[in-house]
Amino acid sequence: MSATSVFPMCLRASRGLLRIRSGAVGACAPAVVDIVRTLSTDKPPAGTGSATGGLAQAILQERLQQQKQSQGQPPPEGGEGEKEGEHTEDKKQKENTAYAKKMVLRLAGLMGVGGAVGMVYLFGTNSVDEQGNTIPDEFDRDPPVVQQLRRTFKYFQDYRQLATGWRFKKRPGIDYLFQQLAPLYEIVIFTAETGMTAYPLIDNIDPQGFVMYRLFRDATHYMEGHHVKDVSCLNRDTSKVIVVDCKREAFSLQPFNGMALKKWDGNSEDRTLYDLANFLKTIALSGVDDVRSVLENYALEDDPIDAFKRRQAQLAQEEEQRLAELAQQKKQGLSLGSIASRFWRSKQQ
Repeated sequence: MSATSVFPMCLRASRGLLRIRSGAVGACAPAVVDIVRTLSTDKPPAGTGSATGGLAQAILQERLQQQKQSQGQPPPEGGEGEKEGEHTEDKKQKENTAYAKKMVLRLAGLMGVGGAVGMVYLFGTNSVDEQGNTIPDEFDRDPPVVQQLRRTFKYFQDYRQLATGWRFKKRPGIDYLFQQLAPLYEIVIFTAETGMTAYPLIDNIDPQGFVMYRLFRDATHYMEGHHVKDVSCLNRDTSKVIVVDCKREAFSLQPFNGMALKKWDGNSEDRTLYDLANFLKTIALSGVDDVRSVLENYALEDDPIDAFKRRQAQLAQEEEQRLAELAQQKKQGLSLGSIASRFWRSKQQ
């Protein structure tokens, strides 16, 4: 019975050894070395059957290892299997890192889009007054989305001007104007800008506090694309109110209460505010009952300050001419008197 069972094993072992010897399986050299080591180190029990069985078992293990390698499975032992396992783990780790980066970028993109939409919704709506009524502006004629985008852009543009001081420069004569008019007038800044933009600018142009009140866009009426200042809402006698602006549309509700100045082009030699101070001082010191009777004469002038200067020069010239005529008449009267006195003396003699 033992001879019958040993024969097939010996046959398989001999075939396997022949294949290895012929070089048909060149990739099995490490396995052959392992077989030799096993045969040289193991101490099988006495008997031919035990030695032959150990050899057959080693060859079977070598065949199974070859099949696993051909199917792409890493060998259970050895340096090559460990290296392949480490390579697989590194690859998985890199894939996980790349996936995490993609998810973070997607999340950041979603948060950025959501933040932009929120800012447009927050800053792109109309302002409201104290009663909660919506204040119209120049963007109302645009489509809804365009309105919000333009208002948001205007908001951040104003904030940029405020934060960086962009285009901020005091017009020559502003300090002189405030100093000369403060004892004679109640100075009020009435602007169509928002309070966020205008408030710090007023602080810069009026550090001494000559301006008594500040009114902003929410105190205006939006009419035909312009922010109009209604002086009837100031709780003041309109016959004593003078509005100074660079746009006639700003006081279109009371055209004889205002005067339109030319816009400043940045010239440091500009004298407009100096002349304006003299003009307003003249009105205040003349004691007129209604300033509209004076401003009406300048309503059609493109540059009322220049017209005032021309009229002042003409009045000064007329006054000088009148004084010259009086002096000449007085001189003629003196000459006639001297002639008459001489004639009287000669007659008495």
